[in-house]
Amino acid sequence: MATQGRGQAYSRSRYGQVHGNTVRKQQSVPVRHPARIEAVPPLRLSNTTRKNRDKARYMNMGYVFFLALALMISGAILSVYLGLQADVTNSIKNIARLEKELYSLQMDNDEEYSRITNSIDLEEIKRIAIQELGMGYAQEGQIIDFTGSKNDYVRQVTDLPE
Repeated sequence: MATQGRGQAYSRSRYGQVHGNTVRKQQSVPVRHPARIEAVPPLRLSNTTRKNRDKARYMNMGYVFFLALALMISGAILSVYLGLQADVTNSIKNIARLEKELYSLQMDNDEEYSRITNSIDLEEIKRIAIQELGMGYAQEGQIIDFTGSKNDYVRQVTDLPE
């Protein structure tokens, strides 16, 4: 029931008076007592429905065997998967260890190369070559150029003419 008063709509529900979107007087919902609830008569089931329900309650041996087999196959697949996962993890750890070892060997090699390069005295080598071994710089006409493809190489089998 709606009434108009002072420009606003009023309505009444079974839980109280509503003014706009607010409840002015709230009433609690009536509680039903179990004694008042009427008993619902049980449904009559057909014979087919009753037989299907009885059959669904029990598992036969074929179904139990199928479930056991499925469980064993699932367990085998899981154990193989876990084994493969462990192998992958071990491989990753081994690769990391080998990479660390390679890096260490490269650093040692670079340090040794720098030490050897810094210990060479080129002036001393030049002095020994010229004074003690009688070597000298090449003169004009002593240098012979050979042309060839990138895959060729030159092997000297006899002395070159002077």
